[in-house]
Formats: sequence, structure tokens, C-alpha cells
Amino acid sequence: MKNTIRLGVTSIFTALVCVATISFTVYVPSTRGFFNIGETMVYVTALLFGPLVGGFAGGVGSMFADILLGYYYYAPATLVIKASEGIIVGFLGRKKSLLSAVHTKREWKGFTLLIGVLVGALVSLIGFLYYTGAVEFYSGIPPPENPTSTVFLSMEVWLGLGIFVALLIGAIGFISEPEFGFMLVATVLGGLLMVSGYFIYEQFVLGVLAAAEVPVNVGQMTVGMIIATPIVRIVQRSLPQLRQ
Repeated sequence: MKNTIRLGVTSIFTALVCVATISFTVYVPSTRGFFNIGETMVYVTALLFGPLVGGFAGGVGSMFADILLGYYYYAPATLVIKASEGIIVGFLGRKKSLLSAVHTKREWKGFTLLIGVLVGALVSLIGFLYYTGAVEFYSGIPPPENPTSTVFLSMEVWLGLGIFVALLIGAIGFISEPEFGFMLVATVLGGLLMVSGYFIYEQFVLGVLAAAEVPVNVGQMTVGMIIATPIVRIVQRSLPQLRQ
């Protein structure tokens, strides 16, 4: 990619990361943080354009979103954590084509199916443990003291969602692209770095109940992964020149 094109792409996707992050937020009172869907655009950027663009757009775009939303005390950590996440996902995404050459389609299909089962189980487990029952949502700028809405989520909802996610990933692996599982692994590893980074920052710098946001960040990672990976697959099929 030429430097001028890379600069343009980086600028555009940095803005898109920022917009995606501020487009939907849910306040978490115990940590003074928030749930958002910015991970989706971080993953899309990193998987399409690699670690450099993914790292810059993820870190800078997310940092500006924190500042615009009033969560300025998270901005320094977000710059480092989201940049690292974008770099990891982008780096691993580029290794997919190399690994594809040394493994058969049957092996990739089995691997993708296993990842689908694990991700589905993760969605159900997080839902069972932290989001079953009456779930309160906080939204607004600045964050309100009282919940803006309350939704009841049963265990059956999370079980059904987990099964759906597992079947969806498995179907994509068998019908469309066996290597889809490796793309998921890249986003999971990047997401776990994000979860760990915020836990350390909240625990030792902000001094808040960091454990309360772990399930929120895991959910953020999972939503981002489920939305981003099919988008990347569609874009790469439509624009083969973006394939890594």
C-alpha cells in the first residue's frame, strides 16, 4: 500500500473507530467506564489493513472517543491498550495466509468448529454469570445516576444465543471459509489483551472495582468479534486486493 493511500485509509478508519465507539454506549457505574461497540471497527480495520493501521486507528480513534464522551480519565490507557489490541489482531490476521498453506481444509474446518463451540460457550457463560435477570442500562452524556431502562434476560436467552453463535461460526467455516476460525482467534487474543489492560489500569491506577468491568469488556470483545469477522470476510471477497 502506497504511503499516501495508507495515510488516507488510516485517517478515515481512525474517524470510523471514534464514531463506532460513541454511537452506542452503556455506562458502568462501579468502574466509571462504559460498554461500547468500538471493538467492531478496531477489528475490521486491523484485519483488513494490518497492524500499523489497526494499531493507530484503534488507539487514537478510541482515545478521542473517550475524550468526547467525557471519560477523559480513561484516555491515556485507551491509547495504549486499543493500539496494542489493533497491532495484535492485525499481525495475527496477516499470518492466516501463511498457515493456510500448511494445513488442509478439513483441518481448518475442524478448528473453526472448535472455536465456534468455545465462543458460543463463552457467550452463554458470561450471560449466565453476569447478565441473567434484571439488567440495568445507563446511557447519556454525562452518565446518569439512575438507570435509563431495565431489561429482564433469562438463562434460556443466553443459552439460545450461545448455540446460535456456535452454529453460525461453524456454518461459515464449513460453507464459506475454513480459515475463518483463525480470524476469530486473532480477535480473541487481541480482545483478551484489551480486557487485561483495562483491568490493570482500573485496579492499580483508578482504584475502582475492576472486576466489575471484566464481563462487560468480554462482552464488548465478543460482540465486536461476531460482527467484525463476517464484515471482513465479505469485504475481502468483494475486494480481493485487500486480502493479506
